[in-house]
Order: sequence, then structure tokens, then C-alpha cells
Amino acid sequence: HIIDVPGHTLGHIAFVDDASLFCGDTLFAGGCGRMFEGSAEQFQHSLATLAKLPPTTKIYCAHEYTLANLDFALTVEPHNLALIARIDYCRQQRVCNEPTIPSTIEQELSSNPFFRVGKTSVQQAIADKHKQTVVTDVIENFALLRAWKDNF
Repeated sequence: HIIDVPGHTLGHIAFVDDASLFCGDTLFAGGCGRMFEGSAEQFQHSLATLAKLPPTTKIYCAHEYTLANLDFALTVEPHNLALIARIDYCRQQRVCNEPTIPSTIEQELSSNPFFRVGKTSVQQAIADKHKQTVVTDVIENFALLRAWKDNF
């Protein structure tokens, strides 16, 4: 199946079968692409659509940015135990010259801050970073989180 996933670009698409997601630059292991043409609302909707895939779905993204993305994620959620374990695993993979991809929907839901903008811990980190009160709107939080990552 082909899924429209605008956000990174307006015409971005992903390919999905029963076990795999090929998502280009929309979703990365531990992160997501920059917004070049799309809006925060489009991008957040695209990620929400991907988050509904089965937890065991293997994610094949376009680039090996995992450790850089997880370093940012750790800045957002330094006490997230799933994230800490994932970083350890990915570091071991890279030391052995092994890829960190594919990841899974389950891994992203537990450690990717762009999948977690509705979580209190992420909302608080965004508020602290931007010196504002906590916002619960996921689109606004996505936009603020993406801007934070753009300048990380």
C-alpha cells in the first residue's frame, strides 16, 4: 500500500506491507525529517498515521541518523528508560559496524520524541526549553519540538 505522508515534503509517500514500512525521510529511527514544504499539522498527522501501524512493523528509513536522533531524544527525555536502553543497544551496533535500522513502531512509540508529543514528559521538556507554560496541543508541541531539533 502507498500512504501519503506530507510534512517533510508535500508529496512524500511511504510504502507499507504487512510487516514493513519504507518511509523515506518522514520518519527516522529516533526522529523525523525536517519540514521543508509541509506544515506541522500535516507532519503530525502523518506521524500519527504511521504510529497506528502494528507495533512489530519494521521501519526502513532513508538515513542512518539514529544515534544523533537519540542524543536529541535524551535531551528531551533524560529519564526515559526505554530510550536509555535503546541508545546502549544502538551504540553497540555501531561499534560493531552494524546498522541500527530497521527499528519498529514499538521502539519509536517508546523512545522517539516526535511520536511522544502527547506525553507529559515531552510536553514539560518543550515548555522548559521554550520558557513557556506547558501546552497540550500535539501540533503546537510538534512544531516546537521540530524547531528545537533544527537548532540542536
